[in-house]
Amino acid sequence: MDFFKTIWEEFTGFLGFGNLIDILKSGKYEDLFTYHGITSMLGPLIPVLLIIEIIRAAFYKRFKVIDYKISFFTYVLNAFVGRFISIAMVILCIKLFSKYAILTTTFTWYWFIYGYIVWEFSHFIYHFLAHKVRILWCLHSTHHAPASMNLSVTYAHFFLEGPYADIIRTTICILLGVNPAMLFVIMFIDGTWGAFIHIGENLVNDARFGFLNRIVLTPSHHRVHHAKNPKYMDTNFCNLLNIWDKVFGTYQPEDRGMPIEYGISREMKPHSFLDAYFGEIACLVKDVAKAPGIKNKVLYIFMPPGWSHTGDHKTSSVVRKKYFDSLKEQEAEIENKPQELVKG
Repeated sequence: MDFFKTIWEEFTGFLGFGNLIDILKSGKYEDLFTYHGITSMLGPLIPVLLIIEIIRAAFYKRFKVIDYKISFFTYVLNAFVGRFISIAMVILCIKLFSKYAILTTTFTWYWFIYGYIVWEFSHFIYHFLAHKVRILWCLHSTHHAPASMNLSVTYAHFFLEGPYADIIRTTICILLGVNPAMLFVIMFIDGTWGAFIHIGENLVNDARFGFLNRIVLTPSHHRVHHAKNPKYMDTNFCNLLNIWDKVFGTYQPEDRGMPIEYGISREMKPHSFLDAYFGEIACLVKDVAKAPGIKNKVLYIFMPPGWSHTGDHKTSSVVRKKYFDSLKEQEAEIENKPQELVKG
């Protein structure tokens, strides 16, 4: 009986129905109108959408179990290894840095706007560093490893990425005066939206969502972020508000004429969970071991992915520059052809 109880708890835990069931069992329906009740009702949203996405893909004969393999095994591993670490880091950062906050805010609508802008800034910083610092990319790359986009990708994370992300985001928010209670609300909203933007083509084909594409970062923008196309590399780091991507020049709308290629640029073993989870770490260890001198070994750890001590860099900025330079050359050739025809 204990075995089946554990299975049931894991199942309801994944679907997010656990807290909702507890409220309904208690008969205290007024709790549904509290913050706890609202989060309990919204918790099942993403898992239910994931199930609908799978059913719809199966109905149209597009479902492939292999597309969900990396995300599934990552979720199972993280459920037992890193479930409680992130929340512990958030609480620790609040305790450590609250006394150093540059201002004090209250839980009001205008401070909420301020808090969300600050949160989005902190998310941008964490996410940018996760792509630009090799050791941090080792933690983040698991999330980019799947070669297709679907809602299960939201569960594909190295277990240490959450704690690292929450240390950066919470510290920045607390130092800039975001009210701790308000921060938890923002984190819930942002986490729900951050999961939703991984919705795949099997459920929503054109994910630009009309006018919303101009106001917020939609699933279309996040599909661009997960692409390994040179044009799309290292863009759209924000989660909901696109303000900081536009400020720092990393905003990139989807080009519907360019099919998205998902995954990471490194050649991987197809659909390998071990390669997705530990592959980048193994590559970093090899590069550090082969690098001449202490300086180069340290640089491999902290320089962007693709950096090489030989100078043959294959970083995203180098790849993107080559791509856009080639486009300019092609445009120049097209412009010169009519003139050559006239001369001929």
